[in-house]
This record gives sequence, structure tokens and C-alpha cells, in this order.
Amino acid sequence: MKKLLMAAALAAMATGASAEDVKLQLKWVTQAQFAGYYVAQAKGFYEEEGLNVTILPGGPDIAPTQVIAGGGADVVVDWMPSALAAREKGLPLVNIAQPFKSSGMQLTCLKESGVETPADFKGKTLGVWFGGNEYPFLNWMAKLGYKTDGSPDGVTVLKQGFNVDPLLQKQAACISTMTYNEYWQVIDAGITPEQLVNFNYTTEGVATLEDGLYVLEEKLADPAFVDTMAKFVRASMKGWKYAEENPDEAAMIVLENDETGAQTEAHQKRMMGEIAKLTAGSNGALDEADYQHTVDALMAGGSDAVITKAPEGAWTHAVTDKALAN
Repeated sequence: MKKLLMAAALAAMATGASAEDVKLQLKWVTQAQFAGYYVAQAKGFYEEEGLNVTILPGGPDIAPTQVIAGGGADVVVDWMPSALAAREKGLPLVNIAQPFKSSGMQLTCLKESGVETPADFKGKTLGVWFGGNEYPFLNWMAKLGYKTDGSPDGVTVLKQGFNVDPLLQKQAACISTMTYNEYWQVIDAGITPEQLVNFNYTTEGVATLEDGLYVLEEKLADPAFVDTMAKFVRASMKGWKYAEENPDEAAMIVLENDETGAQTEAHQKRMMGEIAKLTAGSNGALDEADYQHTVDALMAGGSDAVITKAPEGAWTHAVTDKALAN
């Protein structure tokens, strides 16, 4: 019996020793936006792949690009405009997978501000997130021909915190919202949908890819790293599809991982329902047409373009090809 117990203990130790460590940096705080990763962890999908994954929450003072540049993560969740802008500036990020198929970004405006169409933005104050989230907005304004310097024929940009206060306090005619988060904060504050006008980036034809997985290009030269990332992506996508099919359970798993206690069950369940709409249709592999649409959009602003030249080597199917093959 002692020999059997010792053998079992040694086997367990060997299994633990062989587990591959992966650090994932999220773009924002623990919430249903990242449910697939928390579900993969909770359901043992990472463990089944021999991975020991550490999920690092983000926040207002955490930029995924800076974290991975400093060696603090192996893979990060980021929006493609931010990643491509960073790549052009010298940080060689590569998209290895794209769990989000659709964009949830929009501008939400008070009808009483007089905004009914994009033509009404002129002369108005618009709330905008920065830290990498401003690029789709700046591209859209460039496409509309609006300067963002506060000039009479342009718009005034209010650097928006990650809340909806500028709209509630009428400091801005419109603010940035996500379909799965801030929009509902506006509704919960007592403003009715009938009092609002939403301009969804997808509907306006200026949507860009969000919430992709990015690594440093040099790491992809190591076949072992590619194999590890293939395992990570395969398990993560398994987590995402489980979350799509079991949104309420996924939301509860997210809550269990929220160490701040800031999230509520009602909000996370609602968020997960909206997030499932954005991940639907993705098997993890980046759609080249979606990528090209994002690049074209980011280059369309002339002198105000987010990127000035078509990127080379900014994405790869090497990881997802491996992940989907098994």
C-alpha cells in the first residue's frame, strides 16, 4: 500500500512539474468580457492540456502592450487597433487568435443634446476612452472629416473615465459605451432607451476587431512556444463555447473570480448574454477579411490615420492551425 501511495504521489508531482506555465494579461478587470478564460480554468480545460494558466486582471492603469513588453505576460488580450498601433511604433505584437468575431463598441448620446445622426456631432463634446481604445473613434472622426481639436467645425474630445458620468452629468452629448457594459450602466442610472441614440461602430461601418490574443513575434520562432499557445487557444476556445451555451453558469464563474467584489450577479449575467453575441461564429482563427477591414479602417484617416502603412507579419494562423487540428 505504501508503495502504491508513493507511486501515486510521485506521479502527481511529475504531472505538476511538467505543467507549462502561461500568464494571460486581460485588457480590463475581471468581468464576463473574459468569461471564456475563467471558464476554461474552472472547468479544467487548461489542466487537460497540461497548462498552469495565471489570469491577470487589467484595470485603468494597466496597458496590455506595456505588460507584455516588460515580460509580465506570455499572451495578452487587446483590441487590434491598439496592437497594430503599438506594432508600428516598434512593439512586434502578433495576433495568434481572435475569439471575438464582432464589435460591441458604440457612441451613446442623449437625444436632448440634438444628436440624431453623425452630422450632428459637429461642435459637440464626445466622451472617448484612451489607453488604446481611442483609435477606432479617431479613425471614425477622420472618416467623417471632423477634427478632434475642439474647433467649431470639429468635435471636442472629453477624455472619458471608465464610467458613464459625463453623460449623466451632461458634460458630453455622447460617450463611449460597450453593448455589454456601459450602455446598461446608463440604463440602470434611470435613463430610458427612448431617451438615447446609439451609433454602433459596426452599423456605421467603422468597427475594428476587439479582444484578440497577442504575443511577441520573437516568441513564435520557438516551436515549443507555438505548441503551448496552441494548447492555450484550444482550451480557451473550449471555454468560450461553453460560456456561450451556458451564459448564466459562466457569469457565476466570473463572479467567483472577482476578488474586488465590485461585480453583481445581475450585471454579469446580462453582460455574458451580450458577450455571447460577439464571440458567436468564431472558432478562434482570425478571419483575413475582418483583419483587412480593420487595417483599411485604421489607414483611412489621411494625416490622422491610426497607422500609416499596411502591417506585415501582424497575424498568424500557425497557432490556430495546430489548435484546430486536434
